[in-house]
Amino acid sequence: MHVNGTAAQPAPAPRDGSAAPAPGDPVQDSSAGRHARRFGLPVATALVMGNIIGGGIFLLPASVAPYGTVSLVAFGVLTVGAIALALVFGRLAQRDPRTGGPYVYAREAFGDFAGFLAAWAYWITTWVSNAALAVAAVGYLDVLIPVGGHRWTACLAALVIQWLPALANFAGTRYVGAVQLVSTVLKFLPLLLVAVGGLFFFDPRNLGPFNASGQSPIGAVSASAALLLFSYLGVESAAVSAGEVKNPRRNVGRATVIGTAGAALVYLLGTLSVFGTVPHDRLVTSAAPFSDAVNAMFGGGWGGWAVAAAALVSMTGCLNGWTLLSAQTPYAAARDGLFPAAFARRRRGVPTVGVGVTVVLASLLTVYNYTSGSAKVFQVLVLVTTFTATVPYLLASAAQLTHLVSGRRELVNPARLARDLVVASVAAGFSLWLVAGAGYAAVYQGVLFLFAGVVVYAVLAGRRRGAPADGPVGGGPQ
Repeated sequence: MHVNGTAAQPAPAPRDGSAAPAPGDPVQDSSAGRHARRFGLPVATALVMGNIIGGGIFLLPASVAPYGTVSLVAFGVLTVGAIALALVFGRLAQRDPRTGGPYVYAREAFGDFAGFLAAWAYWITTWVSNAALAVAAVGYLDVLIPVGGHRWTACLAALVIQWLPALANFAGTRYVGAVQLVSTVLKFLPLLLVAVGGLFFFDPRNLGPFNASGQSPIGAVSASAALLLFSYLGVESAAVSAGEVKNPRRNVGRATVIGTAGAALVYLLGTLSVFGTVPHDRLVTSAAPFSDAVNAMFGGGWGGWAVAAAALVSMTGCLNGWTLLSAQTPYAAARDGLFPAAFARRRRGVPTVGVGVTVVLASLLTVYNYTSGSAKVFQVLVLVTTFTATVPYLLASAAQLTHLVSGRRELVNPARLARDLVVASVAAGFSLWLVAGAGYAAVYQGVLFLFAGVVVYAVLAGRRRGAPADGPVGGGPQ
């Protein structure tokens, strides 16, 4: 059944922990038909891994090379924080496996306003990230098909790269899952070739100094971590789409942890292999470190083409997953009356209005990037996504801490209390570290985005209060 024009009030979750039926979920959505299909564990895991591993991995080794191999320590620290956050999402999804992820958790724990902030911040993160991915993908496309020589040709290519995944989403969740699974498999073939095959060509003499930054070891770890913080955005992917996952209480947590750990393994092995196959002085100035690694391993000049193709597949798959996520959180919020009601409309299992609005905003931002001619403006906006992502991350971690210290037996497993407290605390600390890594300019811009959301919330709240008492206004826990 469509949710047309108004936000329907979801049924409260039963105390026994079973999933509460929600209007528009695939199991109840009669419009979904054969085009909607719930994700199993493999596709949910691919969604997590595909959204975490975008195109950034192909540039990361060169980005952190100036700091030396101490950057591998930063990778390790970030991995611990990301897996802690993944475990928190898994535990929260067991308690409340509805579509929306951090939004659902924040609203249930702290009320409507916190839920709205989580949804608003996450929505900003998704569509700005989509624009960033599309613009970055043009650089790899240019290796295969010359499109970067003219500004408008490059802009058109970026728009096509954004709209193709959007069309897959409009076709239904069945096609979203298929594209995500295929793209994840295809992009991992060359990545694993370097990550695993590079170990057989590893030469310690290529590593260079442990700390090449001239800073203290702690300072070098923090500085390199600031460049790596983007790497783990996407750990929440399965939780946000929990309503589209089969047996979400079991599979969301597993997919989140497996996907995050798998992405971390590829990151660490890939970076280590590149460090060991490309001389340090060359790696520092490399524009295509994975291409250089393949050429060093096997000789020849085909590495650049192969890596460009892998990067393009990687980014397209990443855009496919992020486009779905960009619509899921507004859908959940609109269903509760905390976002414009149009976002609650679904077709073939997909919130089509959310997909459409998101791809239009991302397209406008892409056009602005090419017409302004300033890369710095766009870089700041990308950093803003790191800050805005921390808002739902921190609220979700805080929601888990709230449940753990509340003493409510239906929310807390006494046998796991100490372990869950440690994990939730680490996840909260990781979220705060993300804020520090975003930088002052990004935090400033991000706060402005959040304050704009406060105005939107004020309008929506006023309309809800003015609606008739028996009208279909949002509801739920306060």
